Amino acid sequence: MDFSTPQDYLIALALIVILSYFFNILSKLTRIPSVLMLIGTGVGIGYGLKALNPGEFDLLPILEILGTVGIIMIVLEAALDLELTKDKRHLIYSSLVLSVVELASTIALISALIHYSMDANWQDSVIYAIPLSILSSAIVIPSVGSLSHNKKEFMIYQSTFSDILGIMVFYFTIEAFEAETAGDLALTFSWSVLFSLVISVILSYALVFLLQNIKTPVKLFLLIAVLILLYAVGKRYHLSPLLIILIFGLILNNSKLFFQGRLAKWLKHSVMEGLLKDFRLITLESSFVIRTFFFVVFGITIDLPSLMSPFVFIFSTIALLGMYVLRDLWMNVFVGKDIKPELYIAPRGLITILLFFNIPTEHKIDNFENGILLYIIIATSIVMTWSLISYEPKSGKVKKESKTIPEEA
Repeated sequence: MDFSTPQDYLIALALIVILSYFFNILSKLTRIPSVLMLIGTGVGIGYGLKALNPGEFDLLPILEILGTVGIIMIVLEAALDLELTKDKRHLIYSSLVLSVVELASTIALISALIHYSMDANWQDSVIYAIPLSILSSAIVIPSVGSLSHNKKEFMIYQSTFSDILGIMVFYFTIEAFEAETAGDLALTFSWSVLFSLVISVILSYALVFLLQNIKTPVKLFLLIAVLILLYAVGKRYHLSPLLIILIFGLILNNSKLFFQGRLAKWLKHSVMEGLLKDFRLITLESSFVIRTFFFVVFGITIDLPSLMSPFVFIFSTIALLGMYVLRDLWMNVFVGKDIKPELYIAPRGLITILLFFNIPTEHKIDNFENGILLYIIIATSIVMTWSLISYEPKSGKVKKESKTIPEEA
C-alpha cells in the first residue's frame, strides 16, 4: 500500500483493530500484556512508513482529540466499575489511601530525579513526573482475572483510583502553576474544584433522569456527546470537568445509593439496569479502540536509538527501583503482609502516554527523552507479567476466601 487513496487508510485502520483483538486473546493465554504487542506493532509500522517514505504525518491534532476523548472514556469506564456498598468500605478506604500516598510520594521522587538530572525547573519536573506515577487500569483490569476475588477487586479499585486521581492532579497542577499569586491559586482551587463539584452533582442527576426517560432507541452515543460537550465547555472556563464524568459514572452505577428518600420515586430501576449494561458495553468498546490506536501511535513515535542512551537506562532503572520501594513501603503500611503479587502489579500505560501528549508546550523539557517512557512502560509490564505467572495462591487461603464471596460475584 502506498497510502494514496482513502481505501488504503481504511484497510490499515481495520487491520490494526483486528490485530488488537487477537492480541487480547493471546494476552489471556500467555499473560503477556497486549500493550507490549501493540507498541511493537507501532514500532514496525513506523519503520515501514520510513521505508516507504510516504511523507511527514502531523499526528498531534488527531492525538489531542483522541487523547481528550480517551481520558473521558477511561474515567467513565473506571467510575462504572466502582460499587459503593457498605461491605466494601474498608476496601475502598485502603485502596484510596494507598493510591493517594503512593501517587504523591512517587511524584516527589520522580520530579526530584528529573529536576537534578535534566536541569529542569521544579514546575516542569512535577508535571512530567505525574504521568509516570499513575498506575494503568487499562492494563491492570484485564490482567488480574487469575487472582483471588479479594486481590482482584483490590487491584481494580486501586488502579481505578490512581487513574482518576492522577488525571485530575495533572490538570489541576498545570492550572495551579499558571496562577501568579497564592490568592489566584486559592481562587483557582475554589472555582475549579468546589464550584465544579456542585455543578457536577446537579448535571449528573439531570443526565441520569433524562437518560432513563428518553424513548428513542438511539441515546447512548447522544449521552457520550453531551459528556464530551460538558468536558470541553468546562475546560474552556477552567473548571474540573472530569468531576462531571466521575460523579455521573458513580451515580449511574450506584443509582440506588444516590436516589433515596424523595428522589427514589424518580428512579426507574428496571430501565436503569438495562441502560447501565448497554452503557458499560459502549464505554468498553470505545476505550478498546482508543487504547489500540494510542499504543500503536506511541510505537510509531518511538526513537529506538534513544533506548541505547546510557542516561535513559540509568534514569529509568533508578526511577523503577524507587517506584517499587515506595510501593512496598506503603502497601505494608496500608494493606498488610499478604501483598504479593499486588506489589509488582504497577504497570504504566495508556494514561501515561495520554498525559504526556497533553503537556503544554511552555512546560516541555528539552532534555527529556521519550525512551524513558518506553523503558518504564515495558519494564513495569514485564514485572507484572512475571509476578502473575509465578504467583501460586495457597490452596487453604483461596478456599477460605471463596466462602466469603457472594453468589453473584
